[in-house]
Amino acid sequence: MVLYGADLGKRVPLGEEPFFIGRSSECDLTLDQETISRRHTKISATAAGHEVEDLGSTNGTLVNDEPISRRGLENGDRIAIGRSILKYLTGDDVEAKYHEEIYRLMMTDALTGTYNRRFFNEACEAEVLRAKRYKRPLSLLMFDIDHFKRVNDQYGHIVGDSVLRQLAKLVKPKLRAGDIYARVGGEEFAILVPEVDLIGTRVVAEKLRAVVESAVFVVESATFGATISVGCATLAQDGTSEDLYRRADELLYAAKQGGRNRVVG
Repeated sequence: MVLYGADLGKRVPLGEEPFFIGRSSECDLTLDQETISRRHTKISATAAGHEVEDLGSTNGTLVNDEPISRRGLENGDRIAIGRSILKYLTGDDVEAKYHEEIYRLMMTDALTGTYNRRFFNEACEAEVLRAKRYKRPLSLLMFDIDHFKRVNDQYGHIVGDSVLRQLAKLVKPKLRAGDIYARVGGEEFAILVPEVDLIGTRVVAEKLRAVVESAVFVVESATFGATISVGCATLAQDGTSEDLYRRADELLYAAKQGGRNRVVG
């Protein structure tokens, strides 16, 4: 099924015949993107299930973020072709798995695995109500990647997407189970931090900033450094979810204007 890109949520049945994916209209699955070759990838039936093969494409085929030439597929594998991501589902309960994936797509960002903007908005409303009812602190930090447009312009969107995925995975283990982590824009992320005041949120933000600054992002043979700018805000006594988001976004902008690679709040 298609997780990311055009035809989001589309179910693609595989049979015994080879299944071709590419830009050409003659392929079994046509993905009309400049980053995809005319005949990009082939999926073939095997005794064990299916295998995927890159057909000498310009930008390659990835399985679970690893470049491949040919590889057997296992249930749950993610296949990246250009800017599209497909998920391989197999087994007796494939119908149930498909519907579970559709439900998950409603809540998560398929590229990064974080929550999406829709889920974040709903969660933010609920957390604001809870914080007010019990008179508990609620904070929000927002960050984005500094000069990310340069990466896309110089290396292309496939590389940019890989950097976003790696950054999302880098940040997630640093958060608590109850924190709500979402991609809310192209390279912009938000983290809702219940039960933490502004001082505590600044500590979290500074740790994340330092972790990203020290990381090395690897895409094929290229390596990248990256930094983030972060804005931190805490819910005012009479504030709304919109007020909290607006304030964190303003402080993120202030961090950018102040020189980037910094925390403001």
